[in-house]
Amino acid sequence: MVTATTDSRRWWALGALVASMLTLGFDMTILNVALPTMAADLGATTGQQQWMADAYVVVFAALMLPAGLLGDRFGRRRMLITGLGVFLAGSLVGALAGDVNAVIAARAVMGVGAALVTPLSLSVLPTLFGPEERTKAVGIASAASALGLPLGPIIGGWLLNHFWWGSVFLINVPMAAIGIAACLFLLPETKDPASPKVDTVSTALAATGLGALVYGIIEAPARGWGDPLVLGTLGAAVLLIAALVVRERRVERPMLDMTLLAHRGFLFNTVAATLVTFILTGLLFVLPPYLQAVLGHDALGTGVRLLPMMGGLLVASRLAPQVVARFGARAAVSAGLVVLAFAGFLGSRTTVDSGYGFVALWLTITGLGFGLSLIPAMNGGLSALPRDRAGSGSGLLMTLRQVGGAIGIALLGSLLAGAFRDRLDVTGLPAGAADTAGESVVAAHLVAERAGSAQLAASANSAYVHGMGIVLLVCGIAALVSALLAAAFLPGTPDAEEPGAPDMAAERADARQ
Repeated sequence: MVTATTDSRRWWALGALVASMLTLGFDMTILNVALPTMAADLGATTGQQQWMADAYVVVFAALMLPAGLLGDRFGRRRMLITGLGVFLAGSLVGALAGDVNAVIAARAVMGVGAALVTPLSLSVLPTLFGPEERTKAVGIASAASALGLPLGPIIGGWLLNHFWWGSVFLINVPMAAIGIAACLFLLPETKDPASPKVDTVSTALAATGLGALVYGIIEAPARGWGDPLVLGTLGAAVLLIAALVVRERRVERPMLDMTLLAHRGFLFNTVAATLVTFILTGLLFVLPPYLQAVLGHDALGTGVRLLPMMGGLLVASRLAPQVVARFGARAAVSAGLVVLAFAGFLGSRTTVDSGYGFVALWLTITGLGFGLSLIPAMNGGLSALPRDRAGSGSGLLMTLRQVGGAIGIALLGSLLAGAFRDRLDVTGLPAGAADTAGESVVAAHLVAERAGSAQLAASANSAYVHGMGIVLLVCGIAALVSALLAAAFLPGTPDAEEPGAPDMAAERADARQ
């Protein structure tokens, strides 16, 4: 039985996890608003700017799977605190960096810390909350992570208006310190000493395979999918991941437990969560340039105008448990994906003259669909995990979500870039200026300003909105297909009631360990 002290502190412990997830959430987007200033001060090329942002994502995705296993074996609270400490150290290095390479290295170190924190933040939830409360807890944690996305540009824009670019790193230090203190005093230690030992070879295969996959996906939009480096990297990723699967099938206690993927509840909830992430990244990817370049808002104003999504998500976080209780998780996930599809179809109707009010409408609906689909899917996936694989299983779930997000940005980014270039009218421009204008709507506006061409600026806005409409239409179709798949394959009963589901009372008792 859980002690009264543990029971009364579980929501405070969730607060510790929320502080950690919030920090990681806004760090995903805060750097973007600082890149132009950093490029000017450090003399960074376009490729170096890309890697200042992407070094974090590559390391983050590559290390989440082994990080979850480390938490299972050595203690989830201990690894959470370690991850926050590493994240804090990387943030300090980034704030004090004097050249581009130091910034890239700092972002990679921060990715290591984030990889430790993210899966373990979720894996401790089943030890704190029973089935009746877990959906609400997952909703709060998901809302905290999502809240960080629009908070990033808001905080970054305000900091750049008052301080130097290093402040976007320095802001992480007190946030991470608060998270460490909260974990120390509020979070119980949970672990499974009988979990598989850390396999160095499997860890290397997982890290290099996922790293190569994400690297290739990130580079593909700029270099082209037929580029030898991209093809070679993606081919290497397939071979490394295949080697990992073959190795893991032969060992007695594998790091990548294939039996988890054989569990219907875990597999299809993970697939649903990954598809939701893919769609959401596409929706969010197209919005900042539209708000900044087409509607003319600054970085701070753009972040503020992303907040309606949070309104929808907060409503969904309160609504999702009630929908699940009355209609079941399968119906909730399917309905959420249908709402997300509607948001995509509605957003595809946006025009240059639509204005922000229309955008706020479909962005609110996006948040509602996101919460209704993701929260039950995440809860279902976590509920299906045996308690001795909570860390590694949630690491696998979060790894697939992260890779899904990277694929979403790469594929939908390529679609947007191609549609923009095809529609942009560069008649009369020199070849160099035409190539520059075709890179992005922001670049086209800069060329139009130098050339004094209002026609080019208008064409850029029209071309971008056209490309954005195509992306949102694809997102809507993907969400609708995902809804049909969820309705067909997701379990019809809560995972906690399925054969082989974990004993939640025993898991909560483990919180005293």
